[in-house]
Amino acid sequence: MRHCFLHKVLFVASCLYPTAAHAQAKTLQLTQTIRLPGVEGRIDHMELDATSDRLFVCALGNNTVEVLDLRKGERIHSITGLGAPQGIAYIPELNRIFVANDKGGICKIYDGKSFQAVGRLDFKDDADNVRYDSPTKKIYVGFGSGGIGVVNAVDGKQIGSIKLSAHPEAFELEKNGKRIFVNVPNSRHVAVIDRNKSEVVATWKTDLAFANFPMALDEANHRLFVGCRLPSKLVVLNTESSDVVAKIDISGDPDDVFYDSKRHRIYAICGAGKIDIIEQTNANTYKGSGKIDTANGARTGLFVPERDTMFVAVPHRGSQKAEVRAYHVE
Repeated sequence: MRHCFLHKVLFVASCLYPTAAHAQAKTLQLTQTIRLPGVEGRIDHMELDATSDRLFVCALGNNTVEVLDLRKGERIHSITGLGAPQGIAYIPELNRIFVANDKGGICKIYDGKSFQAVGRLDFKDDADNVRYDSPTKKIYVGFGSGGIGVVNAVDGKQIGSIKLSAHPEAFELEKNGKRIFVNVPNSRHVAVIDRNKSEVVATWKTDLAFANFPMALDEANHRLFVGCRLPSKLVVLNTESSDVVAKIDISGDPDDVFYDSKRHRIYAICGAGKIDIIEQTNANTYKGSGKIDTANGARTGLFVPERDTMFVAVPHRGSQKAEVRAYHVE
């Protein structure tokens, strides 16, 4: 009788707490793979043209931007003549593509239909992450040994610059505030910019976790998620007090972090070949809930919440061919 009862308990427990493999399978489902034949080297950040179902992929090591048709599941164009493209923004109302290049610090502007170059901005060195502020029609470009350039998206002209202590990596713009949060790994801090004043108003530490590259923002709950590589941690900061409220172990070499406000999850895309999934119970409580296997060096991606889709870039390494994988988020 006791043996039977124990089996019933175990059965109920297995229903309430599914195996890790089952939980992972339900979280991200691979739905599409788009090959990138001939693309070599590192792949950096991506951008979506939602209206035309096009994905723009910065093939940094290939000196190209690959244009993918998501409906056809294939590459339809390569923008060539670039110098290690890193950051990209697509402005749908202008049909313009802004591409930031490491080599020479040039940000090139392209027509989104013809892919013809229509402008360029010279940041001198290491133009990197790009963000677009739709209400003000401003583009922000991280560059060089410590700056964020401010660009009028309509005419493609630089209208300002914000000084930082070292090169900026990922940064996030508040939608309902005036701040920009910037990872500055060589200074071992997060810089807080007042974009009305165009200056740094605070610097926040990440509690002995360094090499802070990727970042995501949960503005509603006043939480900033910072991916660190030394050691590999997700650091959660309170954007009202600057306090570190949590530190969670993640896989090695994180380069993109995304917040899923619908499911209260954080996704960390890591070059160690994993997508780490962290559940947010409340603003101060976080727990890793699973890891999805990808491929070695696959550390960049794009989460599109409106489509419940995660894109992950996989570089060519050995027998692994370059490709972009699309996962449906459950």
